[in-house]
Amino acid sequence: MKDTVTFTDFCDRFRDMGRNDSFTYAGKRALFDYLEELEDGCDMEIELDVVGLDCEYSEHDTAIEAAEECGFEPELGLLHEVEEAATDWLNERTQVIVFNGGVIIAGF
Repeated sequence: MKDTVTFTDFCDRFRDMGRNDSFTYAGKRALFDYLEELEDGCDMEIELDVVGLDCEYSEHDTAIEAAEECGFEPELGLLHEVEEAATDWLNERTQVIVFNGGVIIAGF
């Protein structure tokens, strides 16, 4: 039996599971949209597992911050160039969801 989840349901489930602060509102929106696109692109259904998503994905303010936590050592340069290099570095290693306000990465 399939239960269609709206974005509001998605947010409510995070709140109900005590994980509302795991992602910002914008981060939840980006993650929700990513999962919907993944479902459509792979022609599969994803079961909503809030704890699993919280454990698998993490939100960061910048790609630089996320990449540095994973071992990236940026070279000096303009901020937007370093951010782009960090995003590229992450994309070579994991799933990256870039959105207005931050970046979400899958653990690796």
